[in-house]
Amino acid sequence: MTAPVEVVMNPEDVVKDVAQTDVTEVSPPPSTSSPSSLDEKPQPTWPWKTTAVVLLTLIRFGGAWSSGITGAMKSTMKKQLHINNTQYALLEASEDFIVTVLILFSGLLTDRFGGVGVIFYGNLLYSAGSILVAAAAQVRSFKFMMGARVILAIGDISTQVAQYQVFSSWFAPNNGFGSTLGLELMVQKLGALAGTGSANVIAVKTGNFAWVFWIAVFINFFTNIISAIFFWFNKKTSHKFGHSIDPSTGEKLVKKAKKLELRKVLELPWTFWVVMAYSLFTTSTAIIFKGNATELAEKRFKISAVTAGWYSAVLQYAGFFLVPVVGVMLDVLGQRITLMASSGFGTFIAMALVNWASTVKGTAAAFGIYAIASTYSPTVIIDSIRASIWQQTTFGTAYSLKILMNNSMNIIVRIVAGLIQDADNDSYNRVVILYVWLAAASMAVCCVMILLTFTSVDFGSLQWTRKQRISRKDILIRQKEMFFNENAARNRLISKSSFGALMVLLLGGWICYIWGAATGHND
Repeated sequence: MTAPVEVVMNPEDVVKDVAQTDVTEVSPPPSTSSPSSLDEKPQPTWPWKTTAVVLLTLIRFGGAWSSGITGAMKSTMKKQLHINNTQYALLEASEDFIVTVLILFSGLLTDRFGGVGVIFYGNLLYSAGSILVAAAAQVRSFKFMMGARVILAIGDISTQVAQYQVFSSWFAPNNGFGSTLGLELMVQKLGALAGTGSANVIAVKTGNFAWVFWIAVFINFFTNIISAIFFWFNKKTSHKFGHSIDPSTGEKLVKKAKKLELRKVLELPWTFWVVMAYSLFTTSTAIIFKGNATELAEKRFKISAVTAGWYSAVLQYAGFFLVPVVGVMLDVLGQRITLMASSGFGTFIAMALVNWASTVKGTAAAFGIYAIASTYSPTVIIDSIRASIWQQTTFGTAYSLKILMNNSMNIIVRIVAGLIQDADNDSYNRVVILYVWLAAASMAVCCVMILLTFTSVDFGSLQWTRKQRISRKDILIRQKEMFFNENAARNRLISKSSFGALMVLLLGGWICYIWGAATGHND
């Protein structure tokens, strides 16, 4: 999707145009102002914000643990459930499919009603799904597990969007949002590392791979307790404090919008859609590679599933300690496009090594490069989505579109990859070519983004440091006014066209999933 090229504006001219304009007075429709009682209360203090961040990061630990299990046990699950690569891909795709059906509604409702309650009830549903998944593993039923994964996905849908929506109501871009993401994603990576590394160990030691999923159930019970504590904590803060304020634009960061607004979906900035194009290929490359990394390590290194599980876990998540550092860097130094480009180029190099350097040393080097390149990509993408939108109350919707897009693409890529691997006698000789093409597409988008930083104020602002964002707040306010006024018609056209392309991708994902089920791959 193409973005319009805008001429960089002279900051002095812009300041002159908006001279004497009070930051808090510019607020484009629709208004998200809160009751006066909230306006009279002080902003939340950092100790309270820090407590909220700690509780939210602990909540995601259980979900991250569960997410690291399936990919690590691919070869074990294929043997125990008597399925092939295509059926395994369909099992993974069943979760993606239900996400694509419900995620947009989840984002809209989260923006309207807030994320705290959604997190609490969503985790209860997620725990119920994890129990069903464990039961399906216990009875060795592929069909049962497919249904159970759907229930699990419904619970995960709500918590994914709601958690980051809550972050957006506490922190502004370049003012704590990136640091918060970094901490949360570090804990998430630690959870995935624990799940991926221990899965095959538990399966071997207990003699029953179902125990891997039962332990995940116990971990999820812990997250339910933390969710309840955060639910109570949020009520206390609502009584004590008012809204946080974005120091760059004066926008009030509200916990929920005044009304449900479906038109927000069609009025997102073009800068958001460019970031989405990057995420389309980068995230899909990461998902498909992580899902197959353990089995790939088994075949390339000729090692056991247990050793391969730990090997791939360490190499995929070894850079977890860098994530908080990147988060702080995003807040203080900006440079979002620089970080996305470095991640995109690094991922391409890793996938190229997997494809063309198929020796043990070449694959080991690919794993190492990928471990670093993919470490900070999710943090930068989410932070860039937040920084690219003009209204905080649209963040839940914007992030849900990102998940919808990635899961639609994942369905297509997973099923295609499964078919290629089955046709190639279960080897990784041909399927890795698909990894290279996805990474190359991501790298091409990176080149476009680099060019846009020099030709557009809106896109170039994603590179700004904290000091620049505050000192140039008049530019941001002017660009925000232009978005909702003189450029409104053009922006709506771009957003509608981009959303239409996303719906085509969604339809393609659904067709692939239904084809997989209809042709007997779910037997």
